[in-house]
Amino acid sequence: MTIFLISAFLLLILVLVLLFRPFIFPAKFEARSRRQMNAAIYREELDKLEAERSAGGLSSADYEIAHAELRQRLFQDTHEADDQAVMGSSKKTVIGLFIFIVLLSSGLYLTLGDATQVAEMKAAQPMTREGVEKMVAEFSAKMDKDPTNLKGWAMLARSYKILGRNDDAINAYARAGNFIDSDPQLLADYADALAVKANGNFSGKPLQLIQQALKLDPNNLMALWLSGTASYTSGNYRAAVQTWEKLAQQIPPGTEEARSIEGSIAEARSKGGLVSKAPAVVATKGISGKIAISAELKSRVQPGDVVMVIARKPGERMPVAVLRVPATEFPMNFALNDTLAMNPNALLSQQSEVAIEVRISKSGMAKQEAGDLISAVQTVKVGASNLQLLVNQVRP
Repeated sequence: MTIFLISAFLLLILVLVLLFRPFIFPAKFEARSRRQMNAAIYREELDKLEAERSAGGLSSADYEIAHAELRQRLFQDTHEADDQAVMGSSKKTVIGLFIFIVLLSSGLYLTLGDATQVAEMKAAQPMTREGVEKMVAEFSAKMDKDPTNLKGWAMLARSYKILGRNDDAINAYARAGNFIDSDPQLLADYADALAVKANGNFSGKPLQLIQQALKLDPNNLMALWLSGTASYTSGNYRAAVQTWEKLAQQIPPGTEEARSIEGSIAEARSKGGLVSKAPAVVATKGISGKIAISAELKSRVQPGDVVMVIARKPGERMPVAVLRVPATEFPMNFALNDTLAMNPNALLSQQSEVAIEVRISKSGMAKQEAGDLISAVQTVKVGASNLQLLVNQVRP
């Protein structure tokens, strides 16, 4: 910023010097007014007229007439009082203009700010969804005119995916062709979009894309998550645990993502009857019961949806225990215990009571999404059995 101010000040000084150069540096000759210049011209004409008469080329009568005309024209052209020199100017005027320009430019700068501040203010304005949709629509129209731009189609596909326009994203990924074949993230995103459209079924092309992504980058987070999810939904819980454990090693501990993955691993171990690597805990108390769904919402449950039973300390967001199971037939039984704990230092059996709820999710992710089917939250004692949970609401 300091460099900018110094440069701007020096540039202003240079412009002012060039602008007022005639007034700052005195002329090498004495400036004349317009009146003086006109008088000199007519004096030269009179001399010529006198020389012509002396040479006999002009009679006395003609000389008097011509002389009278010159005197009249000289009087008319030198009548106005304009004795101020043409190249002269008041020093007060020059100084006043100089100060005025400096003050004006400084005031505009302080009022409007510099270019960096203006850009930052513009960038700070929130972008609405309508604005993003408009930008993506314009980009789509541009891509329709340039179908061979494979990189552009890949970018458009990711934009559609972020906006939740899954079908449009799939079409754009297909138009990207072999451009995505060497990008593990794009391959994983494409596989995710195809699996969502297939209601959570990873067989066929989604699984091929995941395997291709992991071949290029064995540690790609999205590909590892999808690979574990594919193994889980197919009943291969051991493979799911192995894949998710590899994923967990790359996630910072203590984050919500890490706790979610740990919960998924614990759930896969429980369903697969696998021995946990962690020290065994004695589940002295738990919560069990039955989940039902209202008749109005039953038709909205699709194959591949995930039922999550979530228990929290009353008033807190972080779950104590989470059960994830595929949505099958309702009513369905459930059981929460310490094997599903999100934190080994805050077990379900150590709580006196918890707030419990059911959520049926399309993605199976921990983050709540619009359209999820949910139940009312109930506060129950830990150790309760035969609990009845009814899914009868849609998350707005």
